Amino acid sequence: MNPQLLFWVPASLRLSIILIFAGVVGYFFGWSIGLATALVLMIALIVVQLNYLYLLSAWLDHPDSEKLPDGWGAWTDIFSRLYRLRRDDERNRAELTEWLARFRQAMSLLPDGVVIMDDVLFLEWCNPAAEKHLGLNNGRDKGMRVTNLIRNPDFIDYIILGRYEQPLTLSLKDRKLIVQIIPFENRRQILVTHDATESDRIEMMRRDFIANASHELRTPLTVINGFLEIAQGQPNLDPDVRMSHLNLMIEQGKRMQNLVEDMLTLTRLESIDYPLRPEHVNIGNLLRQILQEAEALSGGRHTISLTVEGPDIQGSTDELRSAFGNLVSNAVRYTPEGGRIDIKWQDLGNGPQFSVKDSGIGIRAEHIVRLTERFYRVDKSRSRETQGTGLGLAIVKHVLLRHEAVLAIESQPEMGSTFIVKFDNSVVDNDALGLLKNH
Repeated sequence: MNPQLLFWVPASLRLSIILIFAGVVGYFFGWSIGLATALVLMIALIVVQLNYLYLLSAWLDHPDSEKLPDGWGAWTDIFSRLYRLRRDDERNRAELTEWLARFRQAMSLLPDGVVIMDDVLFLEWCNPAAEKHLGLNNGRDKGMRVTNLIRNPDFIDYIILGRYEQPLTLSLKDRKLIVQIIPFENRRQILVTHDATESDRIEMMRRDFIANASHELRTPLTVINGFLEIAQGQPNLDPDVRMSHLNLMIEQGKRMQNLVEDMLTLTRLESIDYPLRPEHVNIGNLLRQILQEAEALSGGRHTISLTVEGPDIQGSTDELRSAFGNLVSNAVRYTPEGGRIDIKWQDLGNGPQFSVKDSGIGIRAEHIVRLTERFYRVDKSRSRETQGTGLGLAIVKHVLLRHEAVLAIESQPEMGSTFIVKFDNSVVDNDALGLLKNH
């Protein structure tokens, strides 16, 4: 129905009723009384309308403070429409609040920092990543100018020049950040930050790895090429000298082969396409094999003991043989003749533990934190003597990461070293443990 009819029909009907009633009163009691009756009824009608206007005005001042008033006549339709508008508004507000919460939650989970600013760079909101990258606090710094919060000359110049087409790379709080401002709407801007510290570190490690691998391969190749040139230039070389050269070339060839195999092992361990497939690991058999290899490497120059007092576990036998074998062979290589090496597998209650303790040359504290880096050597001349590739402890680290184990190193110069591998109880093979208890 036409909204005008909804208003005028009830109003005309009420006026008609008042006039008819006043006419009836005037007919029976005199026209002056009828006129007074009409006046009183009109005043009463006006008071009722004014009262509804007052109620409407009071509700509009505080629409959420009290219930929408009831009405009659045209006011019923007015209040019902307002009620529907209010209900739709509350529903829209709830949806908007929900979407805003979802947006902020999504922004909070982003690894990149997001800062929302107005057109004069006053902070409106930022996510936790931005707080971490830029040292901001969303609650404390809201409403403050971003250039007063981020006091970096390069950033200030970036803001002043206003050349936002290209991102800015800056160092802030020991981090390498890539920063860019993106205009958003007419009166807002978004500041996006990306922490490139880790990727930069990985890129540096990649470059160092290539450089170190090239260096490690160049040395044996130089030796082999040198002897081949001698053999080519001196066909009548003394047989004993020739055999000596051949032995050295074989030795350097094996060194290159070991290096390549270790690099391939590291690549495989780091690959997401090579997931760990746990199997039953017979720790006793595994460590006895490693003991035999250690005794063969030692050649009787050391006293080596083995103690197995812990359960079997779930994991990769080949990977654990590589990790444990590297730790034991290092102990043999870096322990002088007559020294002692103790290999232990124990159950300490909070998880099984593997340890290798030697009476070797020891390691200074500044070197311990870097031992698992690729190609890192404490003593390069000593490493050449022991024929190490410099990748053994890096392989150990990645094997332990795949088995959710941690490596602890205790060492002092000239007092030996202890390498401890701590496993969680979750790797214990409970089926094998149950069979062991039953027997």
